[in-house]
This record gives sequence, C-alpha cells and structure tokens, in this order.
Amino acid sequence: MHLSKNYNLITVLGPTASGKTRFAACLAKEIEGEIISADSRQVYRKMDIGTGKDYRDYIVNDWQVPYHLVDIVDPGYEYNVYEYQRDFVATYQDITNRKKFPVLCGGSGLYIEAVLKGYKLINVPVNSLLRKELDKKSMEELTEILVSFKKLHNKTDIETRKRLIRAIEIEEYYNRHPENQTDYPELNTLIIGIHFDRETRRMRITERLMQRFEGGMIKEVKKLLDSGLSYDQLIYYGLEYKYITLYLRGDIDYESMVNSLNTAIHQLAKRQMTWFRRMERNGIKIHWLDGQIPIKERIEKVMALL
Repeated sequence: MHLSKNYNLITVLGPTASGKTRFAACLAKEIEGEIISADSRQVYRKMDIGTGKDYRDYIVNDWQVPYHLVDIVDPGYEYNVYEYQRDFVATYQDITNRKKFPVLCGGSGLYIEAVLKGYKLINVPVNSLLRKELDKKSMEELTEILVSFKKLHNKTDIETRKRLIRAIEIEEYYNRHPENQTDYPELNTLIIGIHFDRETRRMRITERLMQRFEGGMIKEVKKLLDSGLSYDQLIYYGLEYKYITLYLRGDIDYESMVNSLNTAIHQLAKRQMTWFRRMERNGIKIHWLDGQIPIKERIEKVMALL
C-alpha cells in the first residue's frame, strides 16, 4: 500500500477487446495488487464466454492474481450501479486493510465514474416542493446553491439544469438525513487508458468475436435457456446474449446474427470511447497508452507515473 505517496488506486480502462484485463493483471502482479472488476456483465455467474471473461488473464507467470466482483450474482438477477458502488467500497476497504494495492479495471464507464466520483447513489426521493422552488432560479443561482453544499470536483453535476436540480435535491436530503451518509473512501487514482487505432481495434473485436463463437458461445446461451431463464431475461443482457437468443428463437438466421452482433460490438466500443472522452472533458485525467507497446514497457510507464 505504500507504493505511491500520491495514489491509493490505479484505474485501467479502455474499450472492449483492448486487452485491459491482461494488462491490469500483469501490473497488479508487479505491485502486489488485486483487481476490482468494473464490468457490468462479468458480475454474472455462468455468463463467461458471452461477457468476455477469460480467467487465464489473471494468471501471470503461474501466479494467480486475486480478482473481485466477477461471478458474484446469478443470471436472471438485475444487478445495478447502486449495488456495484456498495460492493466496490467493501472490496476496496478489504484490499487496503490487507495492505495490498487495488487496481480497478473495466470498460463500464458508468460503473467507473460512479466509483471515482463517489456519487451518492442511494434512492433519494423526489422533493416536489424543493424542485418547484429551484425551478424559479437561474443556472448561476443553482450552481451557487450546490457549491454551498459541496466542493465541485468536475462539471458533470452542472452540465444541465435537470442534473443541477437533482444534485441539490440529493445534497439537501443528506443534510436532513445525516444517518444515511456512508463513509466513502477518499480516492486518489492514477487512470490508465489502453487504446488502439480504429482499424486495429475493429480487427481485434472481430477476431475475438470469432474465437468466442469457436469457444462455444452459442452453447453457453443455450445452456442458460435450458436452465430456466426466459428469452426476455437473456435479451435484457444485450449484445451476445440478445443476438444469440434471437437466433436460437428463430427470429434471425446465423449469418444475420453474426453480422449484427459484430456491428453492435463495434458500436459499443465507440460509445465506450465517447464516454471516456467525456470524462476527460469533465476534468478527469486519463493517461493513454498504446496497446501495441509491449506490456513490460507499459508497466514501466505506469511505474514512472506513480
């Protein structure tokens, strides 16, 4: 844990098929770290090939790098960002209490941001009277009110009028219900992004998808359906589970399924990059590393930043 005076967390992010898990595992091995996954679908048990889990990524030189928040709920359950933030805090505290270094790794921008910004995510009820009152005020006045409650670390809360009013509503609720405040760790994170040029990224996504089909992805989805999950439940999980389910149900043929899924994963990677760029615009510093550079060199660059 005394690895760095400046940071108490390393975050490794990147779009799908960027090799971020393998890199994070190699980095964790180097610094006696443990990985906290930030993947909204890898939390599900028995959903392995379709969510891109590769347990071999966590084995570095015959050493099993510890990982957390993978395989923690059953398929059919609808895990959400509230639960993720709660589970992250418990895991983070456990790792640091054992004097190990936490490495957050994933591509789910919402989960990463919820953790890094410490969003207050309990279900704060709507306060209609307060909203009515706030509605009369200008954006400048609303910003001043929010600043009176808390220090603004980024611009996200003040991007739109709706967000500003909701942020004030949350702060005001906590002011009246201090018993609902939970201790949130003060996170100082070094954020590393893994990127490839667009063409390489596209090639990696398609190659990986084909490998997953060869590895039995359709069989995995069929097994989930046979275990009692409904078509709709599987479609809810999107991407691989959605298109393969539509194929198994006879709604689309094999070729359409493969092509549609390939396109959908490319679109996902694009959305992930858009999310990360927006994080940067809102004041979150991401150190981007070229995925083509050997892992050893990338680790050296991270160590220099620490």
